Amino acid sequence: MECLLPTRPAANTPMPYGLAMTPDELHAYCLAKPAAWEDEPWEGDTVAKVGPSGKGKIFAFMGSDSVGVKAGSNRDEADEWLARYRDDASVMAYIGRSGWNTLRLGGEIPDDELEEAIDTSYDLVVSKLPKSQRPIYGDPEVV
Repeated sequence: MECLLPTRPAANTPMPYGLAMTPDELHAYCLAKPAAWEDEPWEGDTVAKVGPSGKGKIFAFMGSDSVGVKAGSNRDEADEWLARYRDDASVMAYIGRSGWNTLRLGGEIPDDELEEAIDTSYDLVVSKLPKSQRPIYGDPEVV
């Protein structure tokens, strides 16, 4: 029997309607990280944090059409996203100088690269937490 599901386009091509990561999938992916939890520190802004409740650090700003991530240890590393995806990556206001970018959902950035960016952001933020607050991989409840 022939598979009738659409295939994903090659990298660097816009995703056809219905194939790009949805905001719900973005939220689920972020919150599936060990010890990740959702917060709304500012009215209408949902973020994913890691670390103890009330003291966690943001690793993703979860929007309806984008995700804000720590895209590199510094601005030079984060600028690689801007060079590769001129229309779909931008420096985040206020915190961009520290390596934070906004990546647009549904554009040229493939889902696997969005997931990789979220993974990198999570890892960079976790590495800055005190060792006693870092999650133990495989046990999302332990911090």
